[in-house]
Amino acid sequence: MLALQVRELLCLEPMKKLVAEALGTFILVFGGCGSAVFSAAFPQVGIGLLGVSLAFGLTVLGCAYALGPVSGCHLNPAVTCGLAAGGRFAWKDAPGYIVAQVLGAIVAAGLLVVLLKDSPSGYDAAASGLAANGYGEHSPGHYGTTAAFLGEVLLTFIFLTVILGVTAKKAAKGFEGIAIGLTLTLVHLIGIPLTNLSVNPARSTGPALFVGGWALAQLWLFWVAPIVGGVAAGALSNWLHAEE
Repeated sequence: MLALQVRELLCLEPMKKLVAEALGTFILVFGGCGSAVFSAAFPQVGIGLLGVSLAFGLTVLGCAYALGPVSGCHLNPAVTCGLAAGGRFAWKDAPGYIVAQVLGAIVAAGLLVVLLKDSPSGYDAAASGLAANGYGEHSPGHYGTTAAFLGEVLLTFIFLTVILGVTAKKAAKGFEGIAIGLTLTLVHLIGIPLTNLSVNPARSTGPALFVGGWALAQLWLFWVAPIVGGVAAGALSNWLHAEE
C-alpha cells in the first residue's frame, strides 16, 4: 500500500509542474499584456512604457517566489530551451513545459479579450493589436525585420545570461527572483519600441492567435529569435559557470 501511494505521488509531481508553468505564464501574460491594453495610455493617469515594463518584471518576480519551488518558474519556451542548453533542465521535459506555457498564454489573452469587449466602445483585437509583437509597420517604432530579430536575440540572451548566472551553484541564494524580475523590466525598457518586446514565444503566441492576420504572419520571428538567444546564453553558461 505504501509503495502504491509513493508511486501515485510521483505521478502527480510532473502534472504539478505543468500546471505551475501554465498558471505562471497565464499570470505573466495577463499582467504584462493587461497593463499594456488597459493602463498604458489610460486618460491622464496612464502608466506608459515604464509602467508596462515594470508590470512584466513584477509578475515574473512574484511568480518566481510563488511557483519557482514547484516548476522552476520558466514561463517561457526560450527560458526552458536556454536552461536545457545550459545543462540545467532535461531536454525530454521541454515539450511538456512549452505546451503548458503556450496554453497559459492563450487563456490569458482570451480572458483579456473578454474583459476588453465589455468596455463601452467594445474591442476589436485585430484592429487594436492586443499588445501583440510585431515588426515593420507593426513595430511601435516602425523598426524593420533585421532590428527586430537582432534585438529579440540580444535581449533574450541578456535575460537568460542573468537567469543562468543568479541560479548557478556559487550565486547568492534567495535573491534570484529580484534579479530576474528587474532584468525583465530592463529588457522591456529597451525593446518595447522595437517589437513591443517578446523574449518569450508563449507571450507572443497568446495575443497573436486573437489578433490573427499580420500577428500570426510575423509570429515566426518571436519564436526563432528568442530561442536562438536563449540557447546561445545556455551554451555560454556551460563554460562560464563550469566548476574547475
